[in-house]
Amino acid sequence: MLQVRRIPGLPVPHFKNTALNPPDMIPVPAEVTLPMKMHGGAPARPVVGPGDSVKAGQLIGEAGGRVSSPVHASVSGKIKSINDIDGLTGQKAVSITIAPDGEQTVHEDIAPVNVTNTQEFLKAVQDSGVVGLGGAGYPTAPKLTLKDGVKLDYILINGAECEPYITSDTRTMVDEAEYVWQGALLLKEYIRPEKIVICIEDNKPEAIKKMRGLSAGVSGMEVRALPSMYPQGERKVLVYNITGRIVPEGGRLTDVGCIVINCTTVAVIAKYIKTGMPLVSRCVTVDGSAVKNPKNVIAPIGTPIRELLDFCGGLKDDVKKIILGGPMMGTAVPNLDVPIVKVTNAVLAFSAKESVLSEPSNCIKCGRCIAKCPMGLMPSHIEEAFLLKKVEQLKAYKVNMCAECACCAYLCPAKRPLSQVMALSKNILWEAGQP
Repeated sequence: MLQVRRIPGLPVPHFKNTALNPPDMIPVPAEVTLPMKMHGGAPARPVVGPGDSVKAGQLIGEAGGRVSSPVHASVSGKIKSINDIDGLTGQKAVSITIAPDGEQTVHEDIAPVNVTNTQEFLKAVQDSGVVGLGGAGYPTAPKLTLKDGVKLDYILINGAECEPYITSDTRTMVDEAEYVWQGALLLKEYIRPEKIVICIEDNKPEAIKKMRGLSAGVSGMEVRALPSMYPQGERKVLVYNITGRIVPEGGRLTDVGCIVINCTTVAVIAKYIKTGMPLVSRCVTVDGSAVKNPKNVIAPIGTPIRELLDFCGGLKDDVKKIILGGPMMGTAVPNLDVPIVKVTNAVLAFSAKESVLSEPSNCIKCGRCIAKCPMGLMPSHIEEAFLLKKVEQLKAYKVNMCAECACCAYLCPAKRPLSQVMALSKNILWEAGQP
């Protein structure tokens, strides 16, 4: 049976150029566009209409189901339009565009949240609008809602931030260390795991020092410095490397007594309970060879990426590709009007030299993709089954266990498009009704 196994990982270049740069706040943008689906599960439902005035922090989209997340105005101003097209994917998805008034007037209902028990805590997490801010985007409240009989041994606070370039989580752990710590204490009090481990790669010494200083002498809390290897922050890899436990195929982390939650997500929870301000802004790393002045910035959610790039001095003439997220798992954007969303931790711009994909050649059966897959899969075999559209083989090769980390594609000397093959293979299984 194919299972996740411990491996050294890939020593990808770090390029943590902005790790020492505290974020700067950008000016209020000319407009913001807030998709109602910035998370896993059902999209939020608009509760405002064109022409309505809104204030910062005001609810504009209510959660659309049990697994969903509310959306709040990131600026004060007037609702300009409600559209049905997602600017990133081109698919139908409701988005609300706000024309800011420049005042950033805070909604009158924003106030500290009183929490005295687990149910009140989970309601606060839901009302905050927070989701998995490491990129997964799964609503946090359902993640923390345990089924009866589940024994939770570990909460792993994920500060690995293993993708190249991205340092927004690093800055959260350094600049907002107290919020991360207070969030950890809230999880300890209301979710009650046996142990909480704050997991940080060892190339972030200042973050490790801050977290260890705060946690010193607190029972049931540990800060673990991890080797700087990709994909250290992948949730199943992290669970295995910290606990030695294997998440079964089709299983949840709670099946092995674990929850993994991003460090910035934890900070947002604590900040919301202390201030009442929901998730309306993001620290975003703006970097890459085509960015003139790389830096970390804080921007209202919904800000077009062109305004973040302009704030960083603009783009160099040889820009070829811009992606949201990291270079291993990020998504290329079609234009500069695409807004940052809740899960956007980086905007990276690269020159043609770094962006043009090599023409793939035939697989040479070297086995590198197999040797380094963190899930113990066989990407080259999966590609063969994909090309032949062999559904049963794709299922047998357990392609649904793929983390889409792109280790296989990164290592492939033949430059096979293995990462794309993995995602498309999952689609084949889904269309065939295979679990």
